[in-house]
Amino acid sequence: MIIFPNIELQNGKCVNLVRGEMDQPVVYDVDPVATAKDFAADGAHWLHVVDLDAVAQKESNNAALIEEIIHSVHIPVQVAGGIRTHSAVEHWMEKGAGRVVIGTAAVVEPQIVKDAAAHFPNKVVVSVDARGGQVVCEGWKTHTAWTPLEFARQFELLDLAGIIFTDIDRDADHPESTLATTTDLASSLILSVISSGTVKSLDDISTLHYLPNIAGAIVGRAIFNGTFTLRDALGVVAE
Repeated sequence: MIIFPNIELQNGKCVNLVRGEMDQPVVYDVDPVATAKDFAADGAHWLHVVDLDAVAQKESNNAALIEEIIHSVHIPVQVAGGIRTHSAVEHWMEKGAGRVVIGTAAVVEPQIVKDAAAHFPNKVVVSVDARGGQVVCEGWKTHTAWTPLEFARQFELLDLAGIIFTDIDRDADHPESTLATTTDLASSLILSVISSGTVKSLDDISTLHYLPNIAGAIVGRAIFNGTFTLRDALGVVAE
């Protein structure tokens, strides 16, 4: 299982969103490029970098900063946030991204995913975000009628690198949330699943490590808040 340290960028800063609230970010007083280098030095095999300003479709985004991160580390970078066209996929492939993540566009125009997977096999990941058993998009603001499994299954025959599944209820500490949704989705799909929003402790990493078809876990808040270190997380997987 791969641990993906998560760097979320807003206005050029490392942040974390609580319950997806764009206007109330937790801002970390660290340099994004230096942080990426530190993660690589600590043994990360991949980085996951999200442009939150691109998600919000702001004129000013963090593209130049993400390019700097890509060229500053010796490990591949999985780029997410606001990638909604085939030309955007091509752009990040040309800039050296290891993978691109397609979220909202997979909901509103799934043909983009099909075209991208055909042109860049094993380089495209579909992001499936769910709240209350329904897929959401547009920065978690728009609900759909899809269940996560129904939505993900339409992409199963494509040459994707996998699915990122974000359990928003778990991420937001909903009292009835468990790992069951992630477990059920992963065990029902052929595509491998990268779990997001589920890791609060090293025990969570240990649990995910032994679940079927979980290829990775995206971990950000717990590392930045000092709950554990990246080296700690990697150590659990190595065991």
